[in-house]
Amino acid sequence: MIIRVENLKKIYNTGEIQVEALKGVNLGIEEKEYVAVMGASGSGKSTLMNILGCLDHLTEGKYVLDGEDVSSLSGNSLASIRNKKIGFVFQSFNLLPRLSALGNVELPMVYAGTPAVLRMKRAKDAMERVGLGDRMQHKPNELSGGQKQRVAIARALVNNPAILLADEPTGNLDTRSSEEIMDIFESLNDEGVTIVMVTHEHDIAMHTKRAVVFRDGAIISDKPVENRITGNGGIRA
Repeated sequence: MIIRVENLKKIYNTGEIQVEALKGVNLGIEEKEYVAVMGASGSGKSTLMNILGCLDHLTEGKYVLDGEDVSSLSGNSLASIRNKKIGFVFQSFNLLPRLSALGNVELPMVYAGTPAVLRMKRAKDAMERVGLGDRMQHKPNELSGGQKQRVAIARALVNNPAILLADEPTGNLDTRSSEEIMDIFESLNDEGVTIVMVTHEHDIAMHTKRAVVFRDGAIISDKPVENRITGNGGIRA
């Protein structure tokens, strides 16, 4: 099991008020799974993703990532785990405007201390993998929204993470670009990449294989996706 959380609680203190964002969540995700995390605003899904991504600390409970208990790690240790084991894809792309697409893809390897020659090769391979071999030297402002998100996906893949976390990855895209991005995620999952995706869009969740639904800080549903949409527009039972 690549992700295991037990009795996960997250409490935010806002002045004299305590807000319990997660209320004893238990969740396990196996290697090579493709999971959608759904729920209304304030349901706890984004809080869960921040904890799974080692961007936030849990208040109580246990979190084991790829065999390592990360529940009580310090900020620096969490940063190291993030860079080695987690690839992030965000709704807003988070690309640096002054760097080329290739330069953006190289960034995680710069932080990891990867030698320059190897960085270049892996970044180019990742760009080819998402179908942007002819856009490597383009700046972000020269790319469409869908192309920017492909660059972000390539960047997320270059350190060969144990898991890919995607937070509303189609939120800023039109329907056609969204479908293209979901095709890429499906191909990556077919290759064995573990993907956990936050989305509030039912049609996007239909591309995944398992849907975990949150309400008021707790899981209310966790089941396989029926009649899921495949990359060619077909439906797979």
